[in-house]
Amino acid sequence: MVMTWQPSADWRPLTAGTGQSTGGVWLTPEQHVVKRLVPGVEEPRHHAYWERQALVAESGIVAATSGLRAPACLGVERDAEGITLRMADVPPANRSPQDLAAALGWFAQSEVREPDWGARDVLRDRLATVERRGGWSALGADRTLETLWVRRDAALAVLDDLPHVPTHGDAHPINLLGRDGDDVLAVDWEQFGFGPAGFDLGYLLLAVETPLDELLDAHGGDVDAVRRGATIVAAYTAASRAAWSLGQPDPGDHVARLARLSKVVEEAASHAA
Repeated sequence: MVMTWQPSADWRPLTAGTGQSTGGVWLTPEQHVVKRLVPGVEEPRHHAYWERQALVAESGIVAATSGLRAPACLGVERDAEGITLRMADVPPANRSPQDLAAALGWFAQSEVREPDWGARDVLRDRLATVERRGGWSALGADRTLETLWVRRDAALAVLDDLPHVPTHGDAHPINLLGRDGDDVLAVDWEQFGFGPAGFDLGYLLLAVETPLDELLDAHGGDVDAVRRGATIVAAYTAASRAAWSLGQPDPGDHVARLARLSKVVEEAASHAA
C-alpha cells in the first residue's frame, strides 16, 4: 500500500504561503511552522523552482545576512512526494516601509556567493509569460504603457547592466514579517537569487503608499542604479498584474495601483527609451 503524505491532525492550517510549489503551511503545537513543498518547476534558475525554499534553509545562505535573514531552520525532510520544511515561528513585528527599505538596502550589500540554484532573470521570465498570454492588451490604448511594452527588451537590457545583488525576490511586507534586532526576519524565500539593484525595492514600492524618494533615502546604496532598477521592476510588474487582473472575477486593486504609480511608469518608460 502506497502511503500518501498527510499533515498531523494537531497541526493548525495557516493562510500564509501561496507560492506555486507550496502544498500547505501549518503551525504545530510546539509553535513550529511546517511548509509542504510539492514538485513543480524543475529548472534551478527559474523564479518558481520548486526546491529553492528547502535549499535556502538547508544551506543557511541567508541565516545570518545583514538587513534581511531567514528564520531558523528546524529540519528538512525529503520523500517521494515532496519536501517538508520546518521553521521557527516568526511573530509579526510592526515595521514602517522606510524600515523595510533600509533592511533591503543592507541585505543587497551582503557578501553572499550566488548559488547555482538561485533565481535569475525573474522579470524577463515573467514578461515572456505575459507575452504568451497576450501582453497588456486588456489595458487599452495608453501611449506610455505602449512604449513600455514595445521597448521591454531595452528596459531589460538596462536591468542587465545594473549591479546584481542578493534579492529576496518577493519583498512584500507580508513576507518581511518579523524582527531580529535591527534586522528583518523574512519568510517565503521561493524566489531568492541575484537580481538588478533595486529589484526588491520595486516590489516593496508596489505594496506601500510611501513615495519612491522616501524609500530610496532609506535604502541607500548607489541611488541612481537602485532607482533605475526599482522603477523598471515596479512599472512592468504593476502593468502586468493590472492586465492579468482584468480577466479575473475579482480584479482587486491592481488597476488602481497602476494608476497611482503613473509617475513611476513614466520614469520607467524614459529609461526604456
